[in-house]
Amino acid sequence: MAESRRRMATVAAALVLLVVAVAAGLPAAAALGVNWGTMATHQLPPGTVVRMLSDNGIGKVKLFDADPGPMDALAGSGVEVMVAIPNNMLDMMTDYGTAKDWVRQNVSRYNFDGGVNIKYVAVGNEPFLSSLNGTFLNVTFPALQNIQRALNDAGLGDTIKATVPLNADVYNSPADNEVPSAGRFRSDISDLMTEIVLFLNQSGAPFTVNIYPFLSLYDNDNFPLDYAFFDGTSSPVVDNGIQYTNVFDANFDTLLSALAAVGVGGLPVVVGEVGWPTDGEKHATAAYAQRFYAGLLRKLAANTGTPLRPNQYIEVYLFSLIDEDAKSVAPGNFERHWGIMRYDGQPKYDMDLTGQGRNTALVAARGVQYLPRQWCVVNPNAPDMSKIGDSVTYACTFSDCTSLGYGSTCNGLDAVGNASYAFNMYFQVQNQVDGSCDFQGLAVPTAQNPSTEACNFTIQIVPSPAGRRPGGPVATALLLLLLLLAVLQIAP
Repeated sequence: MAESRRRMATVAAALVLLVVAVAAGLPAAAALGVNWGTMATHQLPPGTVVRMLSDNGIGKVKLFDADPGPMDALAGSGVEVMVAIPNNMLDMMTDYGTAKDWVRQNVSRYNFDGGVNIKYVAVGNEPFLSSLNGTFLNVTFPALQNIQRALNDAGLGDTIKATVPLNADVYNSPADNEVPSAGRFRSDISDLMTEIVLFLNQSGAPFTVNIYPFLSLYDNDNFPLDYAFFDGTSSPVVDNGIQYTNVFDANFDTLLSALAAVGVGGLPVVVGEVGWPTDGEKHATAAYAQRFYAGLLRKLAANTGTPLRPNQYIEVYLFSLIDEDAKSVAPGNFERHWGIMRYDGQPKYDMDLTGQGRNTALVAARGVQYLPRQWCVVNPNAPDMSKIGDSVTYACTFSDCTSLGYGSTCNGLDAVGNASYAFNMYFQVQNQVDGSCDFQGLAVPTAQNPSTEACNFTIQIVPSPAGRRPGGPVATALLLLLLLLAVLQIAP
């Protein structure tokens, strides 16, 4: 009963926030989504993350798999969920029986009163990236068809739609006419993309696209800095009399032109990922991230849309909620620093999700437990420093040293500082266990914080069990059912 009252109070509070936001002509934070990635050596407990979503009024979340830990924690929260099938499972989904089993295990299973509010199934993640060399070209569309068919057969197809989150490199404008109105799907996948968007249009699903103004800046040294943001530019792109003052609008409308060219110009578009990293590259700073989000959120709040879809709210999922220190750095060192929150759920900068530009911070994760306050640094009394380079390489191979790179927050450390940073990151990843701060006598634990004003030496959080948590809502419900059956002396 108390839990029911708590949930009713939570829903009522959310409704009040929604009414206030609508009255003010602004979207509520509940209209925003965030990406919740879990590629971290030390993950926050799923329940802690869901509570953080609730505390910040965030009403939508996009996952990258269907892990039971987050899914159980989301049950009963009311948060709208996009659950996902990873790329390495797409080939399996070309078999309808397998797709049907996946939907039963990961969608139907949570479809009960007080379960998980699933709205979309993401079939793969950017499977047509040029860098993937066509690996998933022949399996993505059949997987998409089978998953939507399985949702339909399960009686869920009216409310849950299958979509494919795609990178913006699936469309472009020709080199001799780089304007949004010339947008077309990439020539090598044009026929496939046409089949997919016609299917999405028929099934009632949106086109999901990931747009990254930061990458436009990162990939091109001549890209105008201010064009990556939303606060004006000295050199707008002019297209048939339309002035584009930021790359987000231009990119979005290039997609709309590509859709129109194949006859589905009205297809709904969801921005599955958009964000700005805060470390690992010279443009990946907290100040730039704050500037980018302030402009984006202001734009969303004003419902300005884009020139080709004016006065429309754009559904977006910010990328991402939390830093992930175990992500691949193949695209760049910034990959581990996309979070609007640090690894421990602490906000990085002021951020007003309502887009009103208020000087306010996000609500941090509550109840986070940290390892003891001790660090690992270079031993000033080490007898032989000749192998310190090899030790640093080893430490950085098994931990995250991306903050040491050029243009990063810890780039200004001296040689001893660099080594200490590397040793400490390894020490923390190893949960400060005995022997993890030695490196053949080159390192020593210390209770004195070696952090500088610019460079933070991490204290890791206490690791949480991965996967299903015994106390999750689904497990709890099953336990209560078994107890009830036992009381009634009915065999389950």
